[in-house]
Amino acid sequence: SYLQTSLSIWGWGSLGLVLFLVTFGPFAIFYFAFYILCFVGGGFVVTLLFGKSNSEKYLEQCEHSFLPCTSVGIPKCIEEMKREARPIKIDRRLTGANIIDEPLQQVIQFSLRDYVQYWYYTLSDDESFLLEIRQALQYALVQFSARSKETDWQPYFTTRLVDDFGTHLRVFRKAQQRIAEKGDQMKDQAEELVDTFFEVEVEMEKEVCRDLVCTSPKDEEGFLRDLCEVLLYILLPPGDFQNKIMRYFVREILSRGILLPLVNQLSDPDYINQYVIWMIRDSNCNYEAFMNIIKLSDNIGELEAVKDKASEELQYLRSLDTAGDDINTIKNQINSLLYVIKVCDSRIQRLQSGKEIDTVKLAANFGKLCTVPLDHILVDNVALQFFMDYMQQTGGQAHLFFWMTVEGYRVTAQQQLEVLQSRQKDGKHQTNQTKGLLRAAAFGVYEQYLSEKASPRVNIDDNLVAKLAETLNHEDPTPEIFDDIQRKVYELMLRDERFYPSFKQNVLYVRMLAELDMLKDPSFRGSDDGEGESFNGSPTGSINLSLDDLSNVPSDETVQLHAYISDTGVCNDHGKTYALYAITVHRRNANSEEMWKTYRRYSDFHDFHMRITEQFENLANILKLPGKKTFNNMDREFLEKRKKDLNAYLQLLLNPEVMKASPALAHYVYDFLENKAYSKGKGDFARKMDTFVNPLRNSMRNVSNAVKSIPDSLAEGMTKMSDNMGKMSERLGQDIKQSFFKVPPLMQKTYSDPDHCRVAAPIDDNVDDNIPLRVMLLLMDEVFDLKERNQWLRRNIKNLLQQLIRATYGDTINRKIVDHVDWMTSPEQVADAVKRFRDAFWPNGILAETVPRRDKAIRMRTRVAGKTKLLEVMPDELKHIIGAETTRKGILRVFEMFQHSQLNKRMVYVFLERFLETLFPQNKFPELFNKLHSRSKQMQRYKQRLHSTQAPSLQK
Repeated sequence: SYLQTSLSIWGWGSLGLVLFLVTFGPFAIFYFAFYILCFVGGGFVVTLLFGKSNSEKYLEQCEHSFLPCTSVGIPKCIEEMKREARPIKIDRRLTGANIIDEPLQQVIQFSLRDYVQYWYYTLSDDESFLLEIRQALQYALVQFSARSKETDWQPYFTTRLVDDFGTHLRVFRKAQQRIAEKGDQMKDQAEELVDTFFEVEVEMEKEVCRDLVCTSPKDEEGFLRDLCEVLLYILLPPGDFQNKIMRYFVREILSRGILLPLVNQLSDPDYINQYVIWMIRDSNCNYEAFMNIIKLSDNIGELEAVKDKASEELQYLRSLDTAGDDINTIKNQINSLLYVIKVCDSRIQRLQSGKEIDTVKLAANFGKLCTVPLDHILVDNVALQFFMDYMQQTGGQAHLFFWMTVEGYRVTAQQQLEVLQSRQKDGKHQTNQTKGLLRAAAFGVYEQYLSEKASPRVNIDDNLVAKLAETLNHEDPTPEIFDDIQRKVYELMLRDERFYPSFKQNVLYVRMLAELDMLKDPSFRGSDDGEGESFNGSPTGSINLSLDDLSNVPSDETVQLHAYISDTGVCNDHGKTYALYAITVHRRNANSEEMWKTYRRYSDFHDFHMRITEQFENLANILKLPGKKTFNNMDREFLEKRKKDLNAYLQLLLNPEVMKASPALAHYVYDFLENKAYSKGKGDFARKMDTFVNPLRNSMRNVSNAVKSIPDSLAEGMTKMSDNMGKMSERLGQDIKQSFFKVPPLMQKTYSDPDHCRVAAPIDDNVDDNIPLRVMLLLMDEVFDLKERNQWLRRNIKNLLQQLIRATYGDTINRKIVDHVDWMTSPEQVADAVKRFRDAFWPNGILAETVPRRDKAIRMRTRVAGKTKLLEVMPDELKHIIGAETTRKGILRVFEMFQHSQLNKRMVYVFLERFLETLFPQNKFPELFNKLHSRSKQMQRYKQRLHSTQAPSLQK
């Protein structure tokens, strides 16, 4: 049935198709399809047109009938913006102190005006954004002020600040030592010093190195941005901090607008040099100190800058049309400038040629040096330490320590007996106790140095030792009980070739003369080829300078020197009248002849005469200097007579027979006749040693007149300290009394300063409780490198500082220090600091323009002026305590440290980090700074070296 149905459908279908084709033809199917397509398309078009018109009408009806009013949208915002802005009320309270808030508000206003408003008003007139920024800044300042009030600043100023400065100086000193050990002159010294400095820093700090922040401007800006963002996170409310736009604006203002320019200014060496000169502006530059700095300079730029300025002044003076008395002044100035130019040329040639002289060996082998008697050495603090080092090298330290111990015992025994006598007069009896103490002390000295068990033992006559033992056993001890043996020990040290005679031929003796500032007497005129240098005998001189001079002694026997006084006159200087003698000097040799004039006073002749007669005793019977005259010594007749006598003195002095009899005399004569200022007081040995030997006088009377301010008291204290250096016996007596009459047999040098250790490690000698003693001792250790010196010297310096501070301020010194720190952080001082900051950045309310970098020559001359000022302001008392050479090197080391901007930035950032760690102790700033500095290249190298050194040990 299914098959039948299918056939039926196909049959009817075929029949219908055949009939359609027969009726309409073969093309009818195409016409039919076309008609259907037209019908569908027409229906679609009609529907589209009709629906569009109806939809528009419907939407229009819905808009007016059903949708809400749109007046609260954009039109209303525009209308609100067009309305007049209402005045904004700002709370101007920041710190609670009006004297601080007023300048702070001005700083905020100036910052917004110059860093935001100048571009923001080109985009919008709306004040709300500026208000938000201002309120955020004020809120941060309020929080900062609150934290500051809760912080105890005394440890920061008295401990952390000093420790960080001392550590910075120690790193610099070790970097200099490391470069000196390398001895590579071909590399850039400044660049190598910076690299070595940060290499030493990472070895000392272990966990942090600031080389990238200090040497890369890009990394420095990134560090400041990160730091400011952390501070904003701490100080701003969470809502304001989450506002990225405002946070970024404030961050950029703080980092690039304020902190970065401030750091750049504080780390600029030229700015520091100008500030140093301003700080000691009351000190007048000394010509001799200036010439000393020129001869010490190892910077060719400094020498060329000074030379150019001297040449410029020379041309100006030569262009002047002068006559009469002024011409002598002009000639004298011209000669001085010519001398400056010659010294600069000589020093530049030496630096460019790379000539290095073993100055110590040269001086040691030169011949006769100043002779310092043994009795003066034993009572001078500086000289004694060198003699002590030498005696330790030769094994004779027991003799020296015995002599020192007996001196201390004698003084202590005299004091104890005087106290005993005064108490007996008052009816108090403590005889047995005092005598027992003295007996124990005397036996202690005997057992320590003279008994058979003593090690090392003083080798002395056995009869004297036996006699002393008998006296100790049967008689009461007296202060003079050891005098006979002490006298024998002194004679042994004086005459035994192993001790004092050999010490005078040792390098340590030359260094001692340098520290005593007595190594510059052999001074003379340099050679004509520019290699020689003349020294002016300034008290701030150095061993290197004077020995450079010794290397240029004129050895040509054909050199002839003639001099005579050509004129005399009377000068008036600040109300002081004196006679001046013009000496015309002719110097001839086989190839050249030169002439110059120099000017000397009678006091110069007198000092020169004392100098040479002291050094050459045979001259005292030959040369006779005209005597002094107190009254009417400015009469023309008297001056002419003295001129004639001084001329006779000069001719006898320059007699060839006299010069040949004392060959070393030529150096002194050349120095005296040189065209330069004459340095007095360096040849009279007795007068010089008086400054060392004078005992402490009237110190308690001066205490009541001590000035209350710290700087003035310290200056006055240095004078007291110099007096206190007078009698070694008194200091030794106090030392022995404090240590129960026990002196260690050996006093080796201290090496408590490890190679890689921060200064912040606890300081020894139990001085932590005494703030100023700790600060002064720490700074003296680092500036003058005292920890490398004799421990005995350091202990005595500590005792002297202790006595100075106690005598000046009493037991209230720590309280005064705390009060001073409170004064430094008082509202008045903070307000003054903010005002200085405001006036520096916005003078007269206008943003300061970037100061153009000063010319290199000006900066170099500023360096020379700064060094001259520093050395000039150093008191002679300081040199008498630690030595002239040590003082000079220490001061110049500190000055040189500030001549590198990268190193100055490191110190500024260290101070800033410690400041923030003190201000925010709960915020883990040390860990944060370690992370911020973690990309340091030096730190990565250090870790690699550490890993490479630890790997073999771990494998073993």
